[in-house]
This record gives sequence, C-alpha cells and structure tokens, in this order.
Amino acid sequence: MNSATTPTKTTKPELASEGTKNANGLSKKMKALVYYGHGKKSWEEKPTPVIQNNTDVIVKIIKTTICGTDLHILKGDVPAVTAGRILGHEGVGIVEEAGSAVTGFKKGDHVIISCITSCGKCVYCKRSMYSHCVNGGWILGHLIDGTQAEYVRIPYADNSLYHIPEGSDEEALVMLSDILPTGFECGVLNGKVQPGNTVAIVGSGPIGLAALLTAQFYSPAEIIMIDPDDNRLKTAKKFGATKTINNSKENAIERVKELTGGIGVDTAIEAVGIPTTFELCQSLVAPGGIIANIGVHGKSVELHLETLWSRNIAITTRLVDTVTTSMLLKTVQSKKLDPKLLITHRFKSSDIIKAYDVFGHAAKENALKVILTND
Repeated sequence: MNSATTPTKTTKPELASEGTKNANGLSKKMKALVYYGHGKKSWEEKPTPVIQNNTDVIVKIIKTTICGTDLHILKGDVPAVTAGRILGHEGVGIVEEAGSAVTGFKKGDHVIISCITSCGKCVYCKRSMYSHCVNGGWILGHLIDGTQAEYVRIPYADNSLYHIPEGSDEEALVMLSDILPTGFECGVLNGKVQPGNTVAIVGSGPIGLAALLTAQFYSPAEIIMIDPDDNRLKTAKKFGATKTINNSKENAIERVKELTGGIGVDTAIEAVGIPTTFELCQSLVAPGGIIANIGVHGKSVELHLETLWSRNIAITTRLVDTVTTSMLLKTVQSKKLDPKLLITHRFKSSDIIKAYDVFGHAAKENALKVILTND
C-alpha cells in the first residue's frame, strides 16, 4: 500500500468501524443480514456505518437483491467471508453523506452501487482491471460489510457509484450492479462472441440469462441454453435462445453435436460453478473455440488436457470489472435491454430470510432474481 492509493483518514482510529454515534452520543442502529458461518444468517440490528476515509460515502439502500455468490458464501465456498459480515454487493440507493474528498456525488443523489470497488489509481485500475484493485475489488459483502442492510459504506465512491438518470426504473437498475456486467464481461466478451457464431450457455439461471441477453448484441447464429429446469429453459426461449436442452432428460453433448454438424460450439459459457458443468463445457467446445467461465467454483474441477491439448481452445476466467456498466446503462435507457425481465419475486427487506429461501430453491419457486425493498 502506498501514498498514491491510500486515502486520507477522516475519523479517529477508535471510530474506524462500521458503526457511529449520533449527536447525543447514542449508538445509531440499522437492520442488516448478517452471516454467521456455514448456512447461518440473521436479520438483526447492527451499527449504522460511518465515514472512515474522505473518499467514502454512506448510501441509504432503497433496493437490493440476492446473488448466487451469496449462496456460495453460505455454502462455505468463500472462506474469506468471516462470521459477523453483512452480506450483499448489489443495490441502488440515495447518498446520505459524502466524504470531504468525494467530488462526483453529494447528499441526495440517487446511485447504482457497483459490486466492484475501485480506487482508480493503482496498477490494476490503470489497466481497467478494477476487480483486482489493490485496495478494492470485490470487497462489499466479502471483506467489508455489504448492501443487504439499510445503509452501506462505499469506499472510493467517485469510482464505485453511478448516477441514476432522472425518471429511471430503479428496480431494473439493480441488475446493473453485478449480474448484467458479469454476464456480459465474463461470458460474452471473454468468450469473444461474434456474428454468426454458435454459443452454448451451460446454466439458465440469472447469470446465464444475463449472458444470453447481452450475447445478442453480437448476433450469434445460435445460442443454445442448457439446464435441467424446464421452466428456466422456457424463460430462456422467451429471452432469445435459439435452442434449449434439458440435460436431465437428454444427452447435451450429443444434442449439441447434432445442432452443430458434429463440430461443437465456438463459445461455451459456464454459468453455474460446479465441476460437472465445467466438464460439460470441455465436451461442447469446437476446435479453435473458447470456454468462458463465469461460475464461482468452490471445488476443484478436472481439466481434460488429454483431449483438449491439440484442439486450439482457450479457457478464460474473470471476476467482473464493471468496465461496461456505463454502456449497459445507456442500452437500458434506450430500451435496447430490459433487465427487469430477470426479476421474478419481490420482498420487503424485513422478509429477507424468506427471500433467501425462495432464491435458494429457485427451481421449485420458479425464481430468477428477487428484489428487496427497504421499508
């Protein structure tokens, strides 16, 4: 850590915590979803966050959501998340307070919260690899308290928030915090989807559907969605999939080979994060093709170099950098992209435990994205 990337402290060391006190010296409290280890979570009172550095803002959360990554955390797949952490890394809200060095945002501004925090100055930010920011990256709901709360502290606010245009549907814009840039950057851009290509997306959950929606920017000839859930495949068809395969009922490898003249696909996008789906992608990709991984993997996978070594394929991995968020916001504003299609359930934040249950049983509940609104 050097002086170029270290913000000036504006609070005393003993107050540099996620809590603060009001003018009367009484602790201010808020409600938040707190993680307590494998499978354990609680909606409870926590201290309201305070400005710690002069580049911070405090945002009052209006709407947030639950991500598949949150489920991976609860399964123990992300050991860096420790007990007591407030979960969540997506949302829209209103700036409640801004640090003295923040120039782009002020109290009352409506904002999209990026899932990635970036200082804008470090070696990785200079390369637009914001996910690897030396002092930021994916830290919300991971290394610092997150957005499934009434308030959240956002470090490096000038580089980590986006203004919401007046009159926008703020519910729809929650999808720009993470899911749409993730599907687009990690799946479509890394997968080098091009006009006339064949694409297979393994996993028709929210992130796979986000990749499906944004892959259509490049007019591939075929987008084949693969999933064991007929309802999700039906949704994928509505969203623009040209073919769907239920891999619990038919052999996905044989079916894809039939659809591609025995060749395989130019781009195979892994959008689940389990060993079997990554292995499936290895069997679907054509010579000269690309496997683009999106899924969060908590277990090792087998890499079949004994069959892939001579096939001129590339395998890409990526944590979303959110470099495309501004562009995606413009496509939403112009109605070229409708992220609200991904929302299936709505809850008050006080019902977040129920919302997690619904999202965690997505096939049974026919759930995609859930929206949580603070009272």
